[in-house]
Amino acid sequence: MKKRRGFVQFAILNLLKEGPMHGYQIMKELEERSSGAYSASAGTVYPALQELLDQSLIELDTGSDKKVYSLTDSGNERLAEKDLVGDFWNEWKERMMWRNSEESVQLREAVVRWEKELHKAMKHARGNPESVRELIAFVDEMTDRLKK
Repeated sequence: MKKRRGFVQFAILNLLKEGPMHGYQIMKELEERSSGAYSASAGTVYPALQELLDQSLIELDTGSDKKVYSLTDSGNERLAEKDLVGDFWNEWKERMMWRNSEESVQLREAVVRWEKELHKAMKHARGNPESVRELIAFVDEMTDRLKK
């Protein structure tokens, strides 16, 4: 699964484990299971569904007036491979609530500022081996500090 939509894809697999659903039902359930902290959009859910279809983790029944998605045996196996500790839907809700928190927003903004400055420093260091070594040492030090 692609990293960007991996958690949404995993949530979709968990929903379809409960039974077949059409896209709008999936979007509503994702929102409900997060107590409204996640607002599912067609621009996220339908590409995630397509990726799951491409991987044969779900299948599509077009026999009715709505496209109904269901879990395949491969999808069940993928869920079994994920050794989930605890309740997935509690984790889903907590993750979505954190994602919308002021602290999370501030942290993402800080990361964007940091990335911008890092790219400037990389550009400035280009062609200067000593500056490149210093920048690598700095990034390694920050990485080590994050691991603590």
